[in-house]
Amino acid sequence: MTARVRAGRRADLAAVYRICATTDATGLGTPPRPFDDKLPGHVYAGPYLAADPGLTFVVEDDAGVGGYVSATADTVRFNQWLDAHWWPRLRRRYPPGTFTPAGPHRPWFDTHPAHLHIKVARRLQGQGCGRRLMDTVLAALQGRGVAGVHLGVAEANTRAVAFYTALGFTEAHRHAWGSTLVRNL
Repeated sequence: MTARVRAGRRADLAAVYRICATTDATGLGTPPRPFDDKLPGHVYAGPYLAADPGLTFVVEDDAGVGGYVSATADTVRFNQWLDAHWWPRLRRRYPPGTFTPAGPHRPWFDTHPAHLHIKVARRLQGQGCGRRLMDTVLAALQGRGVAGVHLGVAEANTRAVAFYTALGFTEAHRHAWGSTLVRNL
């Protein structure tokens, strides 16, 4: 079976969490192990599917789910939802300081209110799966009338920077860890 993109479902969470825990910031290797393999998924995948399932998509092949993209159309509201509904439950299970309230309002939130996270397992990289995931989520955001989207990318992830640049993203802000990139929709 050729890899196909479809809407994400709750049944995909275990696979999505595994991908999130086994793909590092360069998109290639295995990241340093957190004290709990579910932790990356709790931050970068699970809340998106819970808060707005219509903006999570997966790519799957014969081996199963091999990538995902999760987004929110409104970062400010999403951060409020996290603080009210997602982090309190997790704070009871993890050490203090693991989950902190959302950071300050950033200038790009006004023009690029949506944000997303994408991870593709190594077995599906270089086959256009990331592009198909991005095209799907960007079309869904456009369909909701969202003006723009932002994302963070580690400086070391030069392949991702090139990928996002080819998709029309530009740098809005440089951080010590990398950059926030934006794209108008």
